[in-house]
Amino acid sequence: MKQNVHLITLGVADLDVSAHFYEALGWQRAENCPPELVAFNLPTAVLGLYPRSKLEEDTGFTFSGSSAAIMLSCNQSSRDEVDVVMQAAKAAGARIVQPAHDVFWGGYGGYFADPDGHLWEVAFNPFSKLGPRDEFQWGGF
Repeated sequence: MKQNVHLITLGVADLDVSAHFYEALGWQRAENCPPELVAFNLPTAVLGLYPRSKLEEDTGFTFSGSSAAIMLSCNQSSRDEVDVVMQAAKAAGARIVQPAHDVFWGGYGGYFADPDGHLWEVAFNPFSKLGPRDEFQWGGF
């Protein structure tokens, strides 16, 4: 298997509510999606929203609890950008799990949960600068 992730799919309780949340963050829907899926193109992958019940039906896997033990991270170019994203997430209806703060490894970040409880980290990592299309590589570009 090649070392790559092309699509991250979040199983959601209400597709319209979840789509509205991400659109309120300023994300743009990809065109030509089937009606039961909402996709957002990212610089190197796609974030998909899919009804959780349909995901369970398609995969034969039953998800327990509100979400799996996974965290999605979105790095920013500065501390100020972290604060802007955290404010936008709160305004869009996110639950702030931990406000942005200085972290032990020398960066700055905070955590929020989307309407389905998916955990997001928003961080500025001064040791891993983003690429020209906001790409992230451990150790920077």
